Amino acid sequence: MTDLPSHVTIRDVSMRDGLQIEAPIPLSAKLELLAAVAATGVREMEATAFVSPSKVPALADAPDLAAELHRFGDIEFSALVASPNGAKRAIAAGLRSIEYVVSAADGHSRANVGRTSAEATAQISDIVGIAHGSGTTVEVIVATAWDCPFDGPTPVRRVLDIVAAATDAGVDRLALADTIGTATPRRVTDLIEAVRPEIGPAPLGAHFHNTRGAGLASAYAAVSAGVTRLDASVGGLGGCPFAPGASGNIATEDLVYLLRDSGIGVDVDLEAAIAAARVAQQAVGHDLPGALLRAGDRIPG
Repeated sequence: MTDLPSHVTIRDVSMRDGLQIEAPIPLSAKLELLAAVAATGVREMEATAFVSPSKVPALADAPDLAAELHRFGDIEFSALVASPNGAKRAIAAGLRSIEYVVSAADGHSRANVGRTSAEATAQISDIVGIAHGSGTTVEVIVATAWDCPFDGPTPVRRVLDIVAAATDAGVDRLALADTIGTATPRRVTDLIEAVRPEIGPAPLGAHFHNTRGAGLASAYAAVSAGVTRLDASVGGLGGCPFAPGASGNIATEDLVYLLRDSGIGVDVDLEAAIAAARVAQQAVGHDLPGALLRAGDRIPG
């Protein structure tokens, strides 16, 4: 355990991770949601993904959405890619920050990208080369870092091998992702302590789902272990379409509530985040699991 940081950067991922599991919605509805999230004061957003439209039809309009991002110039937008070709497409569309996800488990990796974990890891250096050659930054996100819905618990060694490959390739950032929402605070702390000596200068972030109710506790454990970058999605929107049972990112507004009241600075305004969650709920047409979306901020004493 370290001293709590004075500030945590929250990257809102509702536009990509949030929408990827949903039925496609019109670009106009996406832009309304993007504007609502931007109004929260968030400094970073994951905007979309340059992946196969047949596998993730909800994000098939990635180039069209990317063409609108210039309207929100104060936000650093990123896009997820699953291959060198996806990296080229994202860069051609104007993105200057990309994320490459490598699953630490073969079962999920095959379901997600049709490759083994080792095969996906082998592409890190190519993607970093493509990105850096165009002045674009790269984050490697280690998916199923704790557990896989197909293979069970993920050996720490598999995570460390991906981290080592990313570090050797000169990746700009790293993150650990609890793809199916099974992590708990002690396991989070243990993995971060194992990974930290291997990451060199690259900042370490984390991505949690609240599928089993421990997402916020896991996020707090990560912050307590020195992580200062967390992903979240307004309303708790989202999940992985290639991981059975995965649902519910930690909600941006719930995370802001927790960190703010722990004395940790964030860039996101709480009431604006709750308002954005309502926009997200309307856009997808069903209730979202975020706690503050239902309860609101605490009643002033």
